[in-house]
Amino acid sequence: MFETIQSAPPDAILGLTAAFQSDPNPAKVNLGVGVYKDASGTTPILASVKAAERKIVETAKTKSYMPIGGDPAYGKLVQEMILGVGHEAISSGRIRTAHTPGGTGGLRVGADFLKKFLPGATVWVSKPTWANHRGIFQAAGFKVEEYPYYDPKTRALDFDAMKAALEKIKAGDIVLLHVCCHNPTGVDLAHEQWSQVAEIAGKQGWLPFLDFAYQGFGASLEADRFGLLAMAAQCPEMIVSSSFSKNFGLYQDRTGALSLFAKDAKQAAASFSNIEIVIRVNYSNPAAHGGLIVTTILSDPALKQQWILELNAMRDRIAGVRSQFVAALKNAGIAQDFGYIAHQKGMFSFSGLTDAQVAFLKEKKAVYVVGGGRINVAGITPKNLDYLCAAIKEALTVV
Repeated sequence: MFETIQSAPPDAILGLTAAFQSDPNPAKVNLGVGVYKDASGTTPILASVKAAERKIVETAKTKSYMPIGGDPAYGKLVQEMILGVGHEAISSGRIRTAHTPGGTGGLRVGADFLKKFLPGATVWVSKPTWANHRGIFQAAGFKVEEYPYYDPKTRALDFDAMKAALEKIKAGDIVLLHVCCHNPTGVDLAHEQWSQVAEIAGKQGWLPFLDFAYQGFGASLEADRFGLLAMAAQCPEMIVSSSFSKNFGLYQDRTGALSLFAKDAKQAAASFSNIEIVIRVNYSNPAAHGGLIVTTILSDPALKQQWILELNAMRDRIAGVRSQFVAALKNAGIAQDFGYIAHQKGMFSFSGLTDAQVAFLKEKKAVYVVGGGRINVAGITPKNLDYLCAAIKEALTVV
């Protein structure tokens, strides 16, 4: 029965990594996949994570199943992380949180839940957005449309166009927003702009679905939640997907969360019971290890402080690389101004490279960049910086 099945196209991002790994060029550079790398080009295990794992191994007494929605202690700590301790949504019980397989799992669980109760809704995503967003919501059965976000001419947010589009989205539709470190552009909303978007959401009555994959990678754990808090103040109902792949370095442990906000505790409980049904028929209950790591770190003051220092160091390295990259491009004799890269946030940047230049870099220089010109800034190291800038200079000259 499988004879007629044709090969599916490779994933736009993970497929690029597979091509990179098979490339024999010793100078090859991978700026595609979204993983943090240190100055040596390694994706490290955080010392706080190792310490938490030792503690877990020493104290573990069972390998029994987790609850469908995960450990309630994990859910409470996630809520405090994304909202801050003492937030009204927590104290009133109108937020409920499920432990999901990464942020991607949170997005899909949320999508399946919403499709059941908002079957006719359209999901609106930013133009551009993370390559997998569209696929996730389409797989759940939603129609997906775009709202304006990034202006390639100014290399900045086109907020006027974004605002005008959001003001036309009807009640009952779903709007996906990146809380910080927008993927793929690195261009975020300013605080005042977030406040305006929140007011529009409250007035229009569409449902915010917030992707919070990079908390702590923008400005700080606290500052990065501004957009979420602004939305929570205006919208009694919303969905938040969190990922701990980046800020805890738990990529292979697939650790994330889905948080549901309702008008009151009763509605939250009723809605969450349906999220548990979605989970039950999908993966039944979450894998424990990554959640135990997060719970152990966030509930231990010493480990939490150690983790925050490590998170700050990762964020500072990325910011430093951005400035170094811009300076190195200029020093390489490139006339084009790439200064906007230094002002973007998080791991990703819309570099301004064309698809033809991206293809040239891959085929001629073994430099791997996602189509559209998105680069993972964290993949730039002291070892590959000069080679990378020389390759970009050639691409800008030849193509």
